[in-house]
Amino acid sequence: MSNKATVRSPSNIAFIKYWGAKDIERAIPENPSLSMTLRNCVSRCTVEHLDADGDHEVRWRGAAGGFETAPPAFSSRVVQHLDRLRDWADCGGRFRVATENTFPAAAGIASSASGFSALTLATLAALGREVTVEEQSELARLSGSGSASRSVVGGYVEWPADGAGDRSYARQVAPSEHWDLRDVVAIVESGPKKTSSLDGHRRARTSPYFETRLECLPERFAAVRDAVLARDFGRLGPLVEAEAIDLHTIAMTSEPAIFYWQPGTLEVLAAVRSMRDDGLEAWSTMDAGANVHVICTPSSEPEVADRLSQLPAVEDVIRDGVGPGPVREEADLL
Repeated sequence: MSNKATVRSPSNIAFIKYWGAKDIERAIPENPSLSMTLRNCVSRCTVEHLDADGDHEVRWRGAAGGFETAPPAFSSRVVQHLDRLRDWADCGGRFRVATENTFPAAAGIASSASGFSALTLATLAALGREVTVEEQSELARLSGSGSASRSVVGGYVEWPADGAGDRSYARQVAPSEHWDLRDVVAIVESGPKKTSSLDGHRRARTSPYFETRLECLPERFAAVRDAVLARDFGRLGPLVEAEAIDLHTIAMTSEPAIFYWQPGTLEVLAAVRSMRDDGLEAWSTMDAGANVHVICTPSSEPEVADRLSQLPAVEDVIRDGVGPGPVREEADLL
């Protein structure tokens, strides 16, 4: 007997970043974070639970377009999480998994957030387990991808740093219909980054600026949260851009240093400043990667996307925006 389910889960872009962990293996954060759930940058995952014991099977959509056995490094993380979920559910058997993305993976667009939230939710559905959103967030976080805890929730999402043990989960600040913000992603490097986010978290404490950021964050977090609730873009934009610069300052001053930025990153950042000089409502942010998210209003989005697409360093432009969160689908990737 088998049970199968498919879930489409989105990535998210953090306005206040998760960077540094009290417990890296369980993804317990050092600081609270706040993000906007996206709607177009998504992972789709089908999970089948088989009663018979055996090895799990993990497939992903390869460069040639079809599904193929996933590379060992990727499969290992998926298998570990499947075993964790199987232990949580207190069941036997094995899983078959197929997954795909609508955007470049491991390139600083939070593919682990969408991928592991989709894997978690599809596995729960295949097992026939109905749990609260808080429990979904906790289980997604236990994959080791802390940002996955935010991707199970739609709209604007906060993840506090005051949890204990498994009781650390994300919750909604406001639904997607609260504020129609857009995210235009400038792709300057579509390949995997050389230093993973997990390694970045491990090195964060070695930066001399790490503790200084933690001291400043409560005020900035509250200001960003208030700006979202008030739909105050003039206040939100500078805070979001400053937060991204702080994250990369810590990465660049870690031991050994991590340089996620590429020449194309600087070209896009300069272009965003030029856009503001021309009256466009646009501010930049970046996760752990070279690619740049440009947060903007709906009226500015078309010109922002057009001007980014004309930059020599930009390989592609993804037009995205705030979304309602994961959905169950009838599609079958297996």
